[in-house]
Amino acid sequence: MEAEEAAAGSVKFDTPGVTIFCCVAFLLAWLLALPLWFSRSGLADPLAVVFLAAMMFCPTIAVLAVLLFRPQSIKPVGSVTGLVVHHWKRLFLYCLLTWLTVLGLVLAALFVGAVFGFYHFDLKSFSGFVDLIGRSPKGAELLSRVPIGFLVLLQFLSLTIAPFVNAPFAFGEEWGWRGFLLPKLLPLGQWPALIFSGAMWGFWHAPVVLLGFDYPQHRELGVILMVAFCVIIGILIGWLRLASGSIWPCVVAHGTLNGCAGVPYMLADAKSSFDTAQVTILGWTGWILPLLLIALLILTRRLPVKLSAPGTTVS
Repeated sequence: MEAEEAAAGSVKFDTPGVTIFCCVAFLLAWLLALPLWFSRSGLADPLAVVFLAAMMFCPTIAVLAVLLFRPQSIKPVGSVTGLVVHHWKRLFLYCLLTWLTVLGLVLAALFVGAVFGFYHFDLKSFSGFVDLIGRSPKGAELLSRVPIGFLVLLQFLSLTIAPFVNAPFAFGEEWGWRGFLLPKLLPLGQWPALIFSGAMWGFWHAPVVLLGFDYPQHRELGVILMVAFCVIIGILIGWLRLASGSIWPCVVAHGTLNGCAGVPYMLADAKSSFDTAQVTILGWTGWILPLLLIALLILTRRLPVKLSAPGTTVS
């Protein structure tokens, strides 16, 4: 397979294919973010959610652009980009463990932040969640009719379907970053490929991060923080891609991560605020456990992935 040859160093770096992909992905992202830049409301604009959702499909469109203008970069499409499933049971286990691991990392990140004193829980009255719901147009009416404990339970139950609900949008990114770009970077070496693909993924968010997305208190610094976050998480998601030979566990990881975005606000104490640069999976305290997980993969010799081993090739 092409990716196996790349891992062995017999395939030259596909500069044209990678250039087309990156140019299209970044250009489309900026074009979709421009209406928000010109809007007085920015990310508070009612159409922001539409533009943000559309932006997630930019990497997929970039892959299609490569297929159109340089089809030799993707032969065959399904195999090289990780769409083909060879072992369904193995894939199911990867997806299940991925879902559980991402949930665990997101929740554990809050406890790590609390240990450092940057995050404060309210697991009795869920005042942070009450405050969040109360800001919505019919929030007060909802809280008067439904116990807050039941609403919290529903939110946690929703995390079980988050990968499925978010799958189309997560796929929109993962088919590009881990389906196409990561394997194309393997001629540079596995570690450079993992780090560079993660950095590109992070920097791609710049158009909306500069508007306050994810790091509202640190817009310019937020771009650097997002790159660091995406490199760390990108190594883990990239490992999933290489170890499983498929992008579908990556889609589950990305979809679950996005589905957990509201958890920190749901469990927080309304009397205290928190800075996402310091806490949650986005902040530096939240990076500690993922870094330890990366270290564990290295110590157990699962990272770098032995691509030539049976069942562990990028397909």
